[in-house]
Amino acid sequence: MTYLNSIGAYFIMIKDMFRKPTKWSVMKILIFKDIDDLIIGSLGIVAFISFFVGGVVTIQTALNMTSPLFPKYLVGFATRQSIILEFAPTFISIIMAGKVGSFITSSIGTMRVTEQIDALEVMGINAINYLVFPKFIALMLYPFVISIAMFLGIIGGMVACIYGGYSTIDDYIIGIQLDFIPFHITYAFIKTFVFAFVIATIPSYHGYFMQGGALEVGKASTTAFVWTSVAIILLNYILTQLLLS
Repeated sequence: MTYLNSIGAYFIMIKDMFRKPTKWSVMKILIFKDIDDLIIGSLGIVAFISFFVGGVVTIQTALNMTSPLFPKYLVGFATRQSIILEFAPTFISIIMAGKVGSFITSSIGTMRVTEQIDALEVMGINAINYLVFPKFIALMLYPFVISIAMFLGIIGGMVACIYGGYSTIDDYIIGIQLDFIPFHITYAFIKTFVFAFVIATIPSYHGYFMQGGALEVGKASTTAFVWTSVAIILLNYILTQLLLS
């Protein structure tokens, strides 16, 4: 019954997020601050991970294609498919659930502990709209982060492929272009928007409704990361079945 109550409270929070909006002059400042904290602040770690994981994917693919019957361009093809379909939208989203999700939960949870949320409600402000909606809007730019992850993942694979001697740059580029299906990009971005919504709302829920003191803020951040990751993995399975099967 506790889980049902939690799910009900989560959906009520989503509904309240759009109710009684905060004045635009204030909301604009909050949105730009969250874009800086959640999107711009994540580019460094996303770029670093994408580049080197793209290289690892390429190396592992090349090392498993030892038969001379496999053309060299298949390395680029397999790298492109892995990065666009799964690595960039799903793997990066789980990383963002840890980085961004923990930040959201701890920041809102700290406001709950220090009674700042109570003060907002006393002043007649819709605290959920004030705190959660800017994060939701900021994370609508999340596909921009995933685009960078896709690009750097493929570039990292190309660098590893060339300097490792697994293939030539011409073969790698042929593989990237081979049998390209534009809908795969659409599929990846649909997943990205869904995951962005999850990353914005589940950590916000755990931060907003947490109880206790400073110790519970850390526990709420951990719980938020676990449930956000579970939701991303389940939604990844459902969306893959719906869009690609």
